Amino acid sequence: QAEALQTLGICSRLKDEILCNFWRRYLQKSKQAYTNTPHHTRSRKWAISESSTSGSEWPTDLEDLIFNASSSCSEKEESTTCSGNISSDIDAVSDTTSVRSGSVDGVSYSHQKQKGELYMSMPMTLAFCYMALLWMRKSITLVDLLRFVADGHIPYLYVFQQFPEEMKLYGPDTRIFQVQRLPSYNRVLEKMHVLAAFLDLPSFPPITERCFLHPNVLCIKYLMEVNLPDELHNWTCRVVKKTGLGDVAFLTFDPIAKNKRLVRYEVQAAALIVIVLKLLFLLDDKYEWSLSNLVSKRNKKNKEDTPWFNFRKWYKIMKGVLNEVQKKAEEERARYQWKSGTPLFYSKEKKCVVYKKKQMLANLQQQFGKLVDSLQAAKKQNPSSFQFNWDEENTDKICFHSHSLEGVMQKKGKSFTTVNPRYWMGVLKLCKMNAYCRHWTKYEESNFPRSYQFILNLFSSLLRVEASSLHEEVCLVEHRLFRARFQKKPQRKPRTYHKDLTKTTKKPQ
Repeated sequence: QAEALQTLGICSRLKDEILCNFWRRYLQKSKQAYTNTPHHTRSRKWAISESSTSGSEWPTDLEDLIFNASSSCSEKEESTTCSGNISSDIDAVSDTTSVRSGSVDGVSYSHQKQKGELYMSMPMTLAFCYMALLWMRKSITLVDLLRFVADGHIPYLYVFQQFPEEMKLYGPDTRIFQVQRLPSYNRVLEKMHVLAAFLDLPSFPPITERCFLHPNVLCIKYLMEVNLPDELHNWTCRVVKKTGLGDVAFLTFDPIAKNKRLVRYEVQAAALIVIVLKLLFLLDDKYEWSLSNLVSKRNKKNKEDTPWFNFRKWYKIMKGVLNEVQKKAEEERARYQWKSGTPLFYSKEKKCVVYKKKQMLANLQQQFGKLVDSLQAAKKQNPSSFQFNWDEENTDKICFHSHSLEGVMQKKGKSFTTVNPRYWMGVLKLCKMNAYCRHWTKYEESNFPRSYQFILNLFSSLLRVEASSLHEEVCLVEHRLFRARFQKKPQRKPRTYHKDLTKTTKKPQ
């Protein structure tokens, strides 16, 4: 996977320095290597002691992390004794286990994990890669990483086919490397956070305005992707400044920080664009269509001037593009073969059965291929950070990048404001017990306008995340944007008494 990232343009420092040091740190923390007491036998469980997870062993600079030979055996006498102990343990294990059993620790992966244990898995490999990319602040985001995995540019599904001959999968190991589905965005992100906390990593390099992961930069990319006007970027920058989402302390990943929400950089940038569209066009299935009628009349009268952005035209074009993308994804998913060409078998007794089923499947595919003109598999496209191309010279569709927003803006003093004075919230209140709990932000399509649903579906297909996940991020950003209004407490009116209700006392006669 690291070599595949290098072919995509990442420098060799990712593999040789960053990932290598992360991997060494993991082996030391899990007591598999770089320790005096390695867990290399099946009888002993992997347990992470508190002494090995203390932060004193980790230097402040990652490049200074060099594990010397003193962690295992520094002196020559100790090395001989250690090597003797290890060789005797390996002989003991080889006596008790057979060749058919697979790796030494393969069975332990199927057992219930105890607190403090962190086993490797296929999604964890992507967490390692993304953690190294985030450390180096590269332009390949987690969304791009998962898309390259799905397109086959980064090995993941049939990765065991690239193993050397001496590493033959057998026994319980087949269940570890036999992947049946691709991991989700949130799963890889959570595993990366758990992995960074387990490794006791320091704060990552800061995410500044010049970094690709800054929301101002990501908003430019996604505005170009969904064919929206360039002038919208000024509004997204204003929302970023108002909400404080561009602060370095908020964007920088710190594994040790407590009660700090994981920043989903790509989803957050898409949520900012959705909020800006709501500010300008309201997206209530009424205002945006009536505004489009006025804009279309104006564009017909003034054909020589810069055209105003027409929401209805953009909606029709993007809806057709979205339908094509979804149809193509369904066809590729139906055509995709989840089983590899190299069969895996759990035991030697099942080897004949597996090969027999594979031969029967190949014969059936060959026969049906002769009867039906089977569609040829789509050619592997070159990797790119952009999924859509809106160059008018290469496509028949209209490019809205240079269109103006004069129809939805008005000048007020030295700045511009929206013509639309209204705004509706996705959720009125968040959980009071936990600021990052999202059970108030559940997304049900029937409760929201169709134009809002369409924009969520458009960005969710672009980022390959669920629409409910994007809706949650929109609600969180909205509450940061209108925080002052929610924090205002109604002033209590002073108590007033009516004259007739005042007590009067009569003088005694």
